This record gives sequence, structure tokens and C-alpha cells, in this order.
Amino acid sequence: MESKLVFDFKTNQQIIKKIAFIDSFKGKWTGLEVKESIYLKELKQIATIESVGSSTRIEGATLSDEEVGQLIESVNITSFKTRDEQEVFGYYNVLNLILDAYASIEIRENHIHHLHKSLLQVSSKDESHRGAYKKLSNKVVANYPGGAQKVIFNTTAPFLVEGEMKNLISWTNENIDKEELHPLIITAVFAYEFLSIHPYQDGNGRLSRLLTTLLLLRQGYDFMKYASMEIEIEKRKKVYYKALMNGQKDRGTEAEVINDWILFFLETLEAAIRKLEDRYAAIKNKKSYLNDRQKELLQFIRDHEPVKMSDATSFLRDYTAYTLKKDMRYLTEEGIIKKLGKARATIYIIDEK
Repeated sequence: MESKLVFDFKTNQQIIKKIAFIDSFKGKWTGLEVKESIYLKELKQIATIESVGSSTRIEGATLSDEEVGQLIESVNITSFKTRDEQEVFGYYNVLNLILDAYASIEIRENHIHHLHKSLLQVSSKDESHRGAYKKLSNKVVANYPGGAQKVIFNTTAPFLVEGEMKNLISWTNENIDKEELHPLIITAVFAYEFLSIHPYQDGNGRLSRLLTTLLLLRQGYDFMKYASMEIEIEKRKKVYYKALMNGQKDRGTEAEVINDWILFFLETLEAAIRKLEDRYAAIKNKKSYLNDRQKELLQFIRDHEPVKMSDATSFLRDYTAYTLKKDMRYLTEEGIIKKLGKARATIYIIDEK
């Protein structure tokens, strides 16, 4: 495995610089997480919706973040109408499990099988192969808007999957224990190898990103509860596939090196951190954090208070009732407006305290 980690001087310097930035933020966030817990729920909710939406869209789903948020809030396991909804629920379910219980989910074959099974638990199409290695050959395929597809590379043959997965899991755990390789390099290698093997019939891309989050959390990168690598991968989808292809074209030979993938991985994590920093700064300043829609809602309440929810939905017709209810709840929780009454008698006024 280490033979793939042969970098020229320039690449090596770039990697060192990016790791230094990420680890510096890791240390800084540890203190912030304790002092600023009031903001964490909001940050986590936003990142979760972004991660679920982006990771499923990378694989061809079409639900927007707003639709993902609405589905998550009103989820009913018996009411999924589309494949997209099934994939969103599966990803949300496993991501929540990882965020809540990562300390007890080791990188073991049975744990990975369980996560795969949970990922596909509501998809009837995948019932026959949930939690079990593939029995048919598959390929890494890029999905593009409009239904277009492109084969990125071929993957490990089914009869070799179990052995290669055992080797990958063993290598990962041994190197984490030895502490000779940096944990970010170990995580990046794991993600690359997992995607190269493509051990399951379906769900490999989504599961690779979930396992990446799991590995980072288990190695002390707690800010991953509030940041989304998935949305940064979605933004750079072509670069993502190109980085994989550049290593894969020499798969299984001495020429296989993954410097492009390592850099892409670190750049994606760096971008997720910078977005978290910006969002954290904004959320501490309520006025600057409000988006245009929330500012419009707040101005409506200021001009017409007291207002009912039905007043807001009738006046602000460009937005869904679900979105406005969410915004109203956010403004209330932040102490910007005040909620009075219950049920249909509920009204909202500006909080003048």
C-alpha cells in the first residue's frame, strides 16, 4: 500500500501545508466546541442536510437540500415514493448513527456490512444484496444531469473482494495503531482503496463517504459533526472522478500512485473547514447570518405584527410553508421574534428584549 504514497517534492510540500492547516483547525475547534455549544445544534443540522443531499446527488439523485430537509423532518418509513427518497433516508439514517455512536463503531468487516445494510434498508431493489459483498462485476460510473453516464474504471472481481477488504481493514487498523502514517493519509488511502475495490453491488460511493466521516471522527476530527465534505465533493465532481482515474489507470502495477487523490481529499476537507469557519462566524452574528428569505420574513413580521403562520405563507408565496415554518422556528430560537399562544392561536411578534 505504501508504494502508492510516493510523492515528488512539490506534492509533498503541498500535502504538509494542507495537513498543517487541517490539524491547526482541529486543535482550535476542540476549544470552541466546549465554549460555544449554543451554536452547535444549528451547525450540525445544516451540515447534515448538506451531506445527505450532496452525497445522494453525486450518485444521480435529484432532491434539493430543501426537499431533503423536508423529507427528513416528516419522514415516514412506509411512505417513500421514489428511489431518491429511499436513498436520502438511508444516508440520513447511517450518518446519524455514525455521528451519535462513532466511538463504538470500529473499522471491522461486520460493522461495515451492518452500515451497508442500514444504508439500503428501505430500498426493495437492493434487498438481495444488503450487507453482503457483490456477486456480480460492477464498475465505477459517473452520473450526470439528464441521465448521462460515463465509466470511470473497472473494479475488483467479486471472487477477490473478501480478501482485498480484509487486507484493507487490517492495513488501516494496524497503521492507526502504529501512528507512523498521518491519520489523514490513512483515511484518504482507505477511501481510495474502498472505491477501487467497490465491494458491494450498490451503494459503494455513498458508503465510502460515510466511512470517511467515521474514520475522521474516530481519529479526533470532531468538527466533522458540523462540516460537510460531501457538498465540496459535489461541487468538484469532475475533479473527484479525475483524481480517482489518475490512480486507477495503473491499478495493480508499480506505477500506481495516488498523489492526485491525496491532494483532492485534503483540498476537499480544507474547503469544508473554511465553509464551517465562515458559517460559524456568521451564526454568532444573527443579523449577518440571516439569509435574504429570513430577512424578508422578519421584515414582514415587523411591519404586520402580530402575525400568524398563515399570514406569512399567504404573503410570502415564493416559499413553501415548510421552509417558512423552519425559518419562523429559527428566528424564535434565536430570540429575534417571540411566539405567543398555542396551535391555531399562535402568533409571532418581534422580541424587544
